[in-house]
Amino acid sequence: MAKNDVSIRFSDVSFEHESGKVVLDEASFSLRKGMKVALMGQNGAGKTSLFNMIMGINKPSSGNIHIDDGQIVACAQQVVPRNQLSLNVREFFANYFRGEDYELDMNIKRVMGVVDLSLPMDKKISEFSGGQQARLLLASALIQDPDVLLLDEPTNNLDDAGVGHLLTFLMMYEKTCIVISHDADFLNMFTDGVLYLDIFTHQINQYVGDYYTVVQEIKAQIEKENRKNAQFEKQIRDNKEKMNYFSNKGGKMRLVAKKMRDEIAQMEEDKVDVRKEDKTIRDFIIPVPKDNIGNIITLTSVSVMKDHEPVEKKVNIVLKKRDHLLLKGANGVGKTTLLERLASNDTEGAKILDGVRIGYYRQDFSTLNFEDTVFDALMGVMQVQEEERMRAVASGFLIGKNLMDAKIGSLSEGQKGLVAFAQLVLMEPGLLILDEPTNHINFRHIPVIAEALRKYEGAMILVSHVQTFLDQVGINDELDLSK
Repeated sequence: MAKNDVSIRFSDVSFEHESGKVVLDEASFSLRKGMKVALMGQNGAGKTSLFNMIMGINKPSSGNIHIDDGQIVACAQQVVPRNQLSLNVREFFANYFRGEDYELDMNIKRVMGVVDLSLPMDKKISEFSGGQQARLLLASALIQDPDVLLLDEPTNNLDDAGVGHLLTFLMMYEKTCIVISHDADFLNMFTDGVLYLDIFTHQINQYVGDYYTVVQEIKAQIEKENRKNAQFEKQIRDNKEKMNYFSNKGGKMRLVAKKMRDEIAQMEEDKVDVRKEDKTIRDFIIPVPKDNIGNIITLTSVSVMKDHEPVEKKVNIVLKKRDHLLLKGANGVGKTTLLERLASNDTEGAKILDGVRIGYYRQDFSTLNFEDTVFDALMGVMQVQEEERMRAVASGFLIGKNLMDAKIGSLSEGQKGLVAFAQLVLMEPGLLILDEPTNHINFRHIPVIAEALRKYEGAMILVSHVQTFLDQVGINDELDLSK
């Protein structure tokens, strides 16, 4: 690869957090200009930390990171930073724009057109839906006119139209792009390869080809390595038996035994370090109080957004135990706002059965106190605080003792999601309100979560744009706010 053709190069880069958690250990890879690759790895492996290294926010402890001179790097983050939620649209873009102030409005109009969005400039970012915020995040990166575009879970909260628009943009995009996403179909449409961040070896494995081809290549390589290791294991066992036999014979036989011991050591060294598969959360059940009987929630009217103004919509929906309601509608119609009001029992058009505990999963995890430790966050939702049960439930969600003292704000978005699901199990709610519960979650965990929701015996209201997930959960009622 010619030097002037390289966009990004990592050479023997090591990095660990202040807590001592290792992300990279002498890792290397390089990307040509114009490449589009997926960055994969288990939740908590350090994908966002790697993005921060490319942006210069995180500095390596050793090794070298080369970004071609003059290249601008910009990142569309997973969520809007909390300190920017109170800004209006113009103030939000002013944080990212690198040009003169008089050029700002023209460039806002340009990037808003690219992401297919039209919003009032004086409205606060916190007032927009998750899907609208996702498009604003992409636009905030594009307004920097980057040579390297980093996208962190860009399809989260986007409806089908939004995903389609993003795909079209990326397929036409001619600059370097690295994408973190758990959406396999989305990645397969435009990527040239995969960077796999291995949480066990702290190395970056690089593969070339479309997403599905790479996944099959990785699978075939693992099977080949496992077969090779199995052969070594058999030879090692056989040689150990012979070595023990000869070592007991004395004389020259001991020299034979020593030679075989050296051969065993060499075979142990030649065994391939097979990439371990990502761990998957264990099957779980969200318990339901037995005294929740009758109409758990009754909806007679809801507020929807039309032309950025609230309008009342008459409905007639009653949810009992085992009823699963899907809330539908385009980004910005008011789905998240409605869920928030239902969760706080603060809307005139809804009657929730007295005494029903509400389990609320927010897409931005704002129900979690980011200053709490994981231990406090989990213990705090239990009706009867039993540490042994809490730790058992947490373990099933890959939340071990190494994370218990960590602050919620220090976790990856995927780990925050697993903490939120563990809370639901410990809370034992009679009504579940779920806002895009697959966002940020490793694709290996999603079938387990879907099965738990399918078996959930309380009432459930959810928003999700992932049809395969909805098919697994099982939906028996729908409310489309756009109609």
